[in-house]
Amino acid sequence: MPTPADLAGRGVLVTRPAGQAEPLCRLIEAAGGCAIRFPTIAIEPTHDPEARARLAESWDLLYCVSPNAVEQALALVTDGRWPRVAQLAAVGRGTARALEAAGRAPDLVPNARYESEALLAMPELADMRGRRVLIVRGEGGRGLFAQTMTERGAEVQFAEVYRRVRPVVAVAPLLARWREDVACVMATSDEVLLNLVAMLGQDGRADLLATPLVVIAERTAQTARDLGFQTIRVAERAADESIVQAVCELIV
Repeated sequence: MPTPADLAGRGVLVTRPAGQAEPLCRLIEAAGGCAIRFPTIAIEPTHDPEARARLAESWDLLYCVSPNAVEQALALVTDGRWPRVAQLAAVGRGTARALEAAGRAPDLVPNARYESEALLAMPELADMRGRRVLIVRGEGGRGLFAQTMTERGAEVQFAEVYRRVRPVVAVAPLLARWREDVACVMATSDEVLLNLVAMLGQDGRADLLATPLVVIAERTAQTARDLGFQTIRVAERAADESIVQAVCELIV
């Protein structure tokens, strides 16, 4: 990957949940930018006894959709090596690292863009007849992976181990200096983006839509276009380094 250009003090609004944004913020700062921490999602455990019970069962495939899914699932199991799981799948490198740190590296991680579509394209998942699949996710996650697994013959269940909530924060100080401080915004999901729009409200909408936006999936880019964003770049991958590279390409 090319070395990021010098961001020369430009501000990048980082919308990841608190506690998950620091690696990206450090990369932005290493590239000479100013990371503005403004989480638009907070993560809470569901404390769902049904999710705990399903995690204790045997599965042919267990798919973790995010690092949050790994973290919250590990709070409900006794062995992060997943001895009763034949194959472990992760949506991307961050999720894979979380699983590996807990005791077992995933068997399946897509090498292309980190999303369900890339995992579904892997030949190992082409024929799922008679196989039991558990999807570990937050409440109300995307249904594409489950639908496709079912169409390919699998029995699919969910363990919803966390919920995403919109933080309550004071936005007036950010809006007061938006044009001076914010050169770019990043959003790693539709929900992150929609929450940001809602949190800034009508007072901040025009400035937000005029600010360059970096996303990590084409579906989020389409959501942004539907909202009225004027300048959008899809990062090559969901990795932090790719996000920073896209920021540099967009605003330097």
